[in-house]
Amino acid sequence: MTQRLKRAREELAVADEQRAALAEAADDLRIRAAVADTPYAERELGDAQRHVDAMDKSRNELAKHISDLQRSQDELLNRLVPDPL
Repeated sequence: MTQRLKRAREELAVADEQRAALAEAADDLRIRAAVADTPYAERELGDAQRHVDAMDKSRNELAKHISDLQRSQDELLNRLVPDPL
């Protein structure tokens, strides 16, 4: 369980870095699209924004997976070490 949690956290860190790079690229394209005012520039911006949105979705799913793993780990630990009364 611990290894799975560690791996998922590492994947989340990578996803955060990738998302930041994609968002930066989309911001650059947003400026270019505003200056160029062409259908091609708008299409490039749309494509970049879809990639950012997809990365956001993937990142959120990964964060939920981590939360689920943490909850499962906590439940297992609670069963192994019962609360003293």
